[in-house]
Amino acid sequence: MPVKIFFRKLLLLMMLPLKRNAKSCGFVVYQNSKLFQSKTFTTTSNFSQKIVSSTIDANKEDQSSSVTMVFNPKNNQQGFQLHSYACVYWNLSKKDWDTYGCHKEEGLDGFLGCHCNHTTSFAVLMSFKKYHKYPESLDILSILGCALSITGLAVTIIFQIVTRKVRKTSITWVLVSLCTSMLIFNLLFVSGIENPNKNSETSGSVSTVDSNNNEIPRQDIVFSSNPTCTVFAALLHYFLLGTFMWTGLSAAQLYFLLIRTMKPLPPRFILFISLIGWGVPAVVVALTVGIIFSQYKDDPEWELHYRQEQICWLAVPESTGLLASPLLWAFIVPVTIILISNIVIFVIIVVKVLWKNNQNLTSTKKSSSLKKILSTLSIAVVLGITWILSYLMLIEDDDIRIIFSYIFCLFNTTQGLQIFIVYTVRTKIFQSEASKVLKSLSSSTGTVKSLPPMIPLRLRVRMYNMLRSLPALNERFRLLEPSLVNNETTLSESDQENPSI
Repeated sequence: MPVKIFFRKLLLLMMLPLKRNAKSCGFVVYQNSKLFQSKTFTTTSNFSQKIVSSTIDANKEDQSSSVTMVFNPKNNQQGFQLHSYACVYWNLSKKDWDTYGCHKEEGLDGFLGCHCNHTTSFAVLMSFKKYHKYPESLDILSILGCALSITGLAVTIIFQIVTRKVRKTSITWVLVSLCTSMLIFNLLFVSGIENPNKNSETSGSVSTVDSNNNEIPRQDIVFSSNPTCTVFAALLHYFLLGTFMWTGLSAAQLYFLLIRTMKPLPPRFILFISLIGWGVPAVVVALTVGIIFSQYKDDPEWELHYRQEQICWLAVPESTGLLASPLLWAFIVPVTIILISNIVIFVIIVVKVLWKNNQNLTSTKKSSSLKKILSTLSIAVVLGITWILSYLMLIEDDDIRIIFSYIFCLFNTTQGLQIFIVYTVRTKIFQSEASKVLKSLSSSTGTVKSLPPMIPLRLRVRMYNMLRSLPALNERFRLLEPSLVNNETTLSESDQENPSI
């Protein structure tokens, strides 16, 4: 919406001729600046710039007179806020605005004061900044969820690397890559999504504008460039898109391991998915920034076509809306495609593997529903199924949208913690080491009761190894094991079939 700036009042506070002779004076107000085309002050908007011209003794300029005036600018404070102004006059020899003989004076409340020691065509050149309503600090729920996820993801990555030899299997590269991308995104989200300009914002009132410096502004709209925020937006774009890419690759890996159990993984599978997981997001981000820069390189605000000013995240331009925004084409569309494919693979695995009763295996008939539910949730966590809640936040009803926003925040900010519980806490190695630690603490303090003996756990391990020795039952028993998505079981077979992975 265009903002019109006009002078509500033009007050001639003082007209003091240096000589005592009475002189006539006249004033002319120009409704625009079309007759005063400046080379130093450019206008990029349709703001109304009014010019006041004063003359003495029948259009004869008198350098011995001075004039003091105050102006009250009226602007739409919802869209723009006053940034600076300059008291100037039109220099006929230069054919441009000049500040010689003019300076700012402290005006009344809400007014801009100017004083010039000569009478000619005057103007107050004002520059404005777009008003941005910066959001409050990150919600406590988001900060707490991200903190728990950061801790859980860091421990999971360390656990996968440290226990590689103990588990006698290679590091699960897909899981480690997913956790790494998600960990970096959470760190960037907590530390850098808020625009640093938020802390340097002024109220935009006349009282906050510098009244000493009478320097002519370059243009009427001022943009505070913030390359740091743009870099953070690009990094957040890359690592969140990379996180979704690795969830899609996790779905592909589970499909090969669980649905095509009798066939080995494709050759150079790890190298291939690594190029996709880390390379495709980089290409998307580079193309997005490159296209926007090439289109708006002459615009000093080109950054705001890529990221928002309120937060360091992808922009949704007001003029073109969501359909032409980088948020749609560079993020929502690829994420939607990945989520749809993940949901399809998730349904196939749940129906054909987890909840399918195998009449040939009596040992799996007694598998409890709780274990199947846990296995189902384990796959849902790593495939990012809970991100479909973000689409429910598009509901127009404010009350319903707020409810889904809290649910979305709860499930997705803690996704790293969920991965830690499923892929680290539930593993036998972690439980065994935790039991040793607890036993050590109980023996040293004498306050903690002794833990149950580990005989049942050892017995389960022996039964598991015995069943694995049967060629006919090996693959299907592994698929129906509660630790289905646990890397020490799923990838152990692939290591035997593909020693190079």
